[in-house]
Amino acid sequence: MSLQKIIRMAAVLLVISGINALPSYAAESKDMIQLQQQIQDLQNAVAKLQQSNDERMGVLKDLVQQTADSVNKMSIVVNGFQLRMQNVQDASSTKSDQLSGQIQSLNDSLDEMKARMGRMEKALTEIQNQQASANAILNNLPGNGAAPAAGQPLPVPGTSSTTSPGSVLPARQAATLGIPVGDLYKTAYADYMTGKYPLAASEFNNLISTYSDDNLAGNAYFYLGEIDMKAQKLTSAVKNYDQVLERYPDNAKIPSAHLHKGEALIAMKNTDAGSRELHTLIQRFPNSPEATQARTKLAALPAR
Repeated sequence: MSLQKIIRMAAVLLVISGINALPSYAAESKDMIQLQQQIQDLQNAVAKLQQSNDERMGVLKDLVQQTADSVNKMSIVVNGFQLRMQNVQDASSTKSDQLSGQIQSLNDSLDEMKARMGRMEKALTEIQNQQASANAILNNLPGNGAAPAAGQPLPVPGTSSTTSPGSVLPARQAATLGIPVGDLYKTAYADYMTGKYPLAASEFNNLISTYSDDNLAGNAYFYLGEIDMKAQKLTSAVKNYDQVLERYPDNAKIPSAHLHKGEALIAMKNTDAGSRELHTLIQRFPNSPEATQARTKLAALPAR
């Protein structure tokens, strides 16, 4: 075979081989185009998903901001409501204190009237006894007109003529013995109400020294406790309130003595004892104005 034939045959084979390879290349090119199209579609889908997420995130941020604004507004409303409630409680406590003071004044007036009536009855009885004693002395005197012997003390009305010369009353009792307890109390209470606390304390002590068994002495102890409270003498105030509670069980100041004793103990940082005192007040006098104040003060105490 000649060289030219071989070259021709090789050329034919190359042409035939190229013709056979054309369909395979075309198929690969078509698959590549489809793959590129799918990649483009996937990129488009990812872009749309990102856009959708961005939009949803923006909406979510708006909702969060609106919720935060609503919470802030609600907090302002709640704080305002709490402030109004506190103001109402303070006003209620002030009115309760005023009402308690008015009730105390009314009780004092009633006690004073009762004391005056008792003193009037006692004075009438003493006058009758003095008249009878004077008539008896006049009838027994020689000539019915002789004066007492020189150096002999004149009889004191309302006292026994057999009193020994050496028996002398304490100066404080002697100064107030002839004054009715109601008048002593009225004077001391008037000085207390006008802020003359040292003078009122002295007058209340005079009343207690002279008429310790009278119910008005319980009132005097109560106001001595009030004077001590104003002077921040809390221990002394508690002792005076205890005098009212222990020695004068029927005194009208018993509820107030319980209340103010509890307040004094709490002010002394003895919260447990103060709470017990307020609970005792509520148990003994549940419907009193003082019990209402005690409940308010107990509610204001920190939780144990």
